[in-house]
Amino acid sequence: MSFKPSCAVSESVVPPLTRPQLAEARRVRAAELFEQERSNAEIARMLEVSAESVRRWKRVWEKGGAHALRRRPATGRPSKLDDAQVEQVRTALEQGAQAHGFEADLWTLERVGLVVERVTGVSLSRASVWRLLTGRLGWSLQRPERRAVERDESEIARWIAHEWPRIKRGR
Repeated sequence: MSFKPSCAVSESVVPPLTRPQLAEARRVRAAELFEQERSNAEIARMLEVSAESVRRWKRVWEKGGAHALRRRPATGRPSKLDDAQVEQVRTALEQGAQAHGFEADLWTLERVGLVVERVTGVSLSRASVWRLLTGRLGWSLQRPERRAVERDESEIARWIAHEWPRIKRGR
């Protein structure tokens, strides 16, 4: 299991939008389309969401306007990491796991937790590390492909084209 940024890391300083930010942008765009009196089906197609989501957003928009579709501040216990610390963690993770002394260049929740503690001095649970990676950093789970290094695609294609039909015929 490994974690990587969901978007390609560019040279710009602007970090990629997180999932909650992307969802809010989609709802705000829906509000603009409601004002243009577009059909729910058309909005759903344009925004690549379900028709039920559009109907739900429209009910909220009709009651409270575009402002009602914006994200609300998180409630509950404040995050252990402030925005500056999250950026320190992002910078550290972008250096790769090997730069932090790990054998393979793969990030796991445990490894990320260790780096967070080294960089910020804050110890996070596995669940909190997951929320940090997916929510605040916008990373997603990546699973390495399990393929042999010796795999020969052309030989596999030849076998499927010539040998498999012969075996299937029983000769």
